[in-house]
Order: sequence, then structure tokens, then C-alpha cells
Amino acid sequence: MSDPTRNPELITVPVEGGELAALHWPADAPGAPIAVLLHGITANAMAWAQVAGALAGEFEVVAPDLRGRAASAGLPGPYGIEAHAADVAAVLDRLGADDDAGAEAAVLVGHSMGAFVAVLATAGAARDRVHGLVLVDGGLALPQPPGADVDAMLAALLGPSLDRLSTTFPDLAAVRDFWARHPAVGPWVDVPSVAAYLARDLVGEPPALRSACVPEAVRVDGGDVLLNERVLEATTDLPVPATLLWATRGLLDQTPGLYDEVRLAQLGLEPSGITAREVPDTNHYSILWAAQGVEAVAAAVREAGAAG
Repeated sequence: MSDPTRNPELITVPVEGGELAALHWPADAPGAPIAVLLHGITANAMAWAQVAGALAGEFEVVAPDLRGRAASAGLPGPYGIEAHAADVAAVLDRLGADDDAGAEAAVLVGHSMGAFVAVLATAGAARDRVHGLVLVDGGLALPQPPGADVDAMLAALLGPSLDRLSTTFPDLAAVRDFWARHPAVGPWVDVPSVAAYLARDLVGEPPALRSACVPEAVRVDGGDVLLNERVLEATTDLPVPATLLWATRGLLDQTPGLYDEVRLAQLGLEPSGITAREVPDTNHYSILWAAQGVEAVAAAVREAGAAG
């Protein structure tokens, strides 16, 4: 495994309305396959640091801050999964991925909401440029949380991750304390790559640090993930096989998580060409940070890249 602390460079990609920021871990040689890593609904590119470290060198790895988050927070709406899919297509353009036989193979990898973005991009805006698809605890219809509207449903699903968007923090220690109380993230807050991920979310200065996430972007994107039929049905029109890696525990470290064997059987993945694999002893967040999660994601990306 490559060094997960290998420093990425910040690049920008022209998209509708401005520049999309992304972290880039370069390949060691020209012509390497491309891996584009897409984060979750209130996350940012640094969520992928350990996975990127495992793939960097053998892959050209790019992880964008999606529109409305971190260094891409200044990009305007409209938001939504379709807008993100168009931004992903622009990233692939920037990397030179296309449908020519001699082009580098491109693998889209999405976690949580990013998995829905990866599915829609593969089925639509980037259809001819994606050679492999890896979904990490997302991308398939989620259990419907209780609530009369999108805001209530998102609050039930995301809990503290959503609460922080309306919170200001006096200093970094207060940010750490907030996350240390999170049942799923708490055990990981002092891992350097996770601490960097949490810090990347912040804007402002003490004593008024806050999340860079644009609340309207989270609300619109969340509505698409929960209720948009085009987004939810995109898996029925995938041009490439996909791998779903699912965590045994959920966003609050609860069991079951977003998916389990019963739910996956009900979703009927086989006609869509999706293979599901459990990643034991992980939750919705730690599937990107625990050794077994990093290894499972990296292995799936390598498999998809080789097939492409």
C-alpha cells in the first residue's frame, strides 16, 4: 500500500459557474488508469485520503470537493445530483478520459451521496468515458427515514452531521470535541487523515469557525437522493458492471446500516450488473478509514480498472 499521507496537489476544473476544486494524487507513469473519488453529502475530498494513498502512483487519482462543499463552496447553484454528474464529466474531460480505445480507463468511485452521483454520471453525462464503477455504502435506494418533508427526513438520516451546518465553533478544539461525540466518527478524530478531513470542512476564523457546506446544496442534493426517481432508477441503465461495498453499521454506528443482505435482496441487483460485497466491522464513515475498508475499496477499484 502506498503512503496514505502522500500529499495531494490542489487543482481546479472549469465547470458551469466557475471552478471546481479537486485534490490530485498523480500516477507514477503516463497512461495510468484514472480514479475519480466522489464524497458524501456533507463531506469533502479529504474523506478519501487513505483510499487515495492506497491507489496513488498506480492510478491517476482525483477527488473533487463537490459543488457547495469545502473549496468548491463558492460555486453557484443550481445544485442537485444532475449538476454534480455534469461536473464529474468536466473532471473526466480535464483528465483526458474519453471513449477512444487508446484512452486511459476511468473508474468512478462514490461514497454515500457520491455513489448516487457516480451512478447518474455513468448512466448519463459521462456514459462513454466510464470504464468501471465502485459504489461505497450508497448509490442504491435508501431506507426512507421518518418525516413529512425532505428537511425532516435529512435530519433523521444525518443527525449530527447536519446539525453542525448551523453551528459556529470557537476554535479547532471545539470542532474536535463535537466530532469526538459522534458515535460513528468519534473513534477516528485523532487519525491525522481524518483530522485533516474535518479541518478541510471549516471556513472563518476563531471564534466563529463554521462548516463550508452550503445548506441549500445539502437540502437539494438530499432531496434528489431520497426522492428523485431519475436518480434512483439510474442503476437500471448502467453501461458497465458495478461493485457495491456496504458497511455493516450505519451513519450513527447502528446495526443494520443503510444496506444489509435482506434489503439488497429486495433491491434485486443482478439485472443491473451490480455485485454487492460486505465490508465487515465498518460503519458508514469508517468504511473509508479502517484498514479493511481501505483495502476493499482499493481492490475493487483495481479490479474495475483492469476490466476497463
